[in-house]
Amino acid sequence: MSAQLTTANLAPATHARQRVPLNTLAIPLGLAGLAQVWSVATSALGLPVELRQAFWLIAAIAWIWTLAVHLHRGTRSDQPLSHQLMHFAQGPLAAILPIAAMLLGAGLHRTIPIAGTVLTLISIAAAVAFAAWILSFWMRGEMPLESVHGGYFLPISAAGLVGALTAAETGLDWLAVGSFAVGIFFWLVISVFFLLRLALRPAMPAPLVPTLAIMVAPPAVASAAWLTISGGQPNHLFEGLTAMTAFMVLIQLMLLPRYGTLPFSLGFWSFTFPAASVAALAITWLHLLQPFAWQAITVGVLAAVTILVVSIATKSILWLIATSRAGRRQRSAAEKQTIG
Repeated sequence: MSAQLTTANLAPATHARQRVPLNTLAIPLGLAGLAQVWSVATSALGLPVELRQAFWLIAAIAWIWTLAVHLHRGTRSDQPLSHQLMHFAQGPLAAILPIAAMLLGAGLHRTIPIAGTVLTLISIAAAVAFAAWILSFWMRGEMPLESVHGGYFLPISAAGLVGALTAAETGLDWLAVGSFAVGIFFWLVISVFFLLRLALRPAMPAPLVPTLAIMVAPPAVASAAWLTISGGQPNHLFEGLTAMTAFMVLIQLMLLPRYGTLPFSLGFWSFTFPAASVAALAITWLHLLQPFAWQAITVGVLAAVTILVVSIATKSILWLIATSRAGRRQRSAAEKQTIG
């Protein structure tokens, strides 16, 4: 089991015949989350709609590019896709693909309603199929508790709650309520197993530590989803979910020293969507309450989450360049030894 949770499984593949690790799917999800923040801020501050459209376009390009890279590498790999999907560390991360597509569908709905609705429905259907499959896989009884990490919230809980939000934004209220119920139920179920794993098993390997940030996403997305379902009218459930989000943020603040000891990797993209979800919820509350200087605070929140995502994106590019150069040097040294 320890072999399944090593850095090699979650770091980008350097061998030509390996598949691209599924944690790279967090890139388009983080960018879609940032686009969602800009959409909320655009409505709150009355900013030009072109700003949010630009961020949605960037997220869409990243989604297509990431999928293309995975497909291209997959055709050259000697590992079947099922190997990744049934991998206890990587498998749950495959849910990121339809989750990001749901957000893209809701974003597209603002410009092209029919196309956005179709994309949202297809994405939710794909997420439902994957959730049912992976849940049946987990129910075989072969999964050790040590394998559970923050990514296990994604296939059913996060997918259900993001599905509720995007379905409500596209006017599919019946689907939104059903998705919300599924997401909330499995958020509670997975939380139990996740906390048991953290408390009763050895410390999580460094490559998986960033997935702890995903704990923030379910209540933050659930708050936004329920506000949308209820027609923009805040109620006690919305307030309760916001309070839970605030508590989860407090836990993350306590974890900052632990995060600070981690070497940078593409796993840091796990921080982006949770941060964006909290930022979107914070801007929503600022718009609802409109306290003193709320517009300036909103700009500050928007700038902070944008800087976070841009910083991680910049470091990712530099990290990939350095990794690629190191790989070339290793191959060159190996070839010289062979010739010698």
